[in-house]
Amino acid sequence: MSRKITASLYMTLDGRGGFPKYPGWNRDTGEEPTEMWKQMWLNRFDDVTTVIMGRRSFLGHSRVWTEKARKPGDPKYLVDYSRFLDRVEKICLSHRLKSTKWENSRIMKGDLTQIVAKLKREKGGNIIAEGGPRLIQEFLRRGLADDYWLVVQPVVWGRGPQYWGPMEQQATLKLLSSSTMEDGELMLHYETVRGFRA
Repeated sequence: MSRKITASLYMTLDGRGGFPKYPGWNRDTGEEPTEMWKQMWLNRFDDVTTVIMGRRSFLGHSRVWTEKARKPGDPKYLVDYSRFLDRVEKICLSHRLKSTKWENSRIMKGDLTQIVAKLKREKGGNIIAEGGPRLIQEFLRRGLADDYWLVVQPVVWGRGPQYWGPMEQQATLKLLSSSTMEDGELMLHYETVRGFRA
């Protein structure tokens, strides 16, 4: 059975990638995980064995989300998330980065389609692409993701990198679920419709 690839997006209403402040934006510092945390990460620990990131996302995660970076008194679910990230296989897509000390990490460069095909042939569970707008745009343009989880934040930000850009052909998606989170975020789950011609 082929490994499923999910693209995760955190975006504003105007399609910008970032984490702006809004009422409740820092709720994930509480003792219990939010519903968003559960759906985007905690519920996936058992079936995801590889996380793909771009260089900036990889370096940012390695500074903030390792188990070594956790502080005394951090909620258990954040510690669990850091343990998951330390132990899961991490693929850093970069032409510039030569080495990393983050355990269970590989740096890969070259054509994204070929990299994804190679990963899908390898043994393991499902794969998450968690790399920011530039990387996710390429997954969308090339039709590489099987499904997409979007968290749409209730902010029109007006700055920052954009998820949406020019495409040679449309990407058609089927809505699987939608729900509203505690602080007005909209969570959308789409699957890729393959073989559809516009």
